[in-house]
Amino acid sequence: MNTQLSLLKSSILFTFAVFTAAFVGCGGDNVHVSGKVTFSDDNSPLTAGVVNFESASHNARGDVKPDGTFVIGTLKENDGLPRGNYRVSITRARKSIGKDEGGDDIFEPLIDEKYALGHTSGITMDVTSSMKNVEIKVERYDPAKKQKDIP
Repeated sequence: MNTQLSLLKSSILFTFAVFTAAFVGCGGDNVHVSGKVTFSDDNSPLTAGVVNFESASHNARGDVKPDGTFVIGTLKENDGLPRGNYRVSITRARKSIGKDEGGDDIFEPLIDEKYALGHTSGITMDVTSSMKNVEIKVERYDPAKKQKDIP
């Protein structure tokens, strides 16, 4: 009976050790990425939005501050992301232009809609080491362009 109990304890301790090592290893090698999003026409900052880094196995994000800066995090702000190749998208880049009949905000996009998805934004990043001062240039939203695209 003592042998079985001893084996059970050993098995539990081994499982705990493996789990702890795997969990600690998940964030230990993350790369820190920060930068600024600006408009391509005049270099003024994008004042709102979320920068998203997406790969087949990882996702990370960072809120765009009013000065256009962002810091990428996987689980929390500034904890970085694993090395790899990422598609970059920018979501929630919009401004309130008024209220509807129910009192809810009406929003207008600040940037071209192509930036909302990683596979249409045209922005990729190969994250291999710490990347500070990453510059992301975006085009402004143009309502006339949107209407031209509608058949």
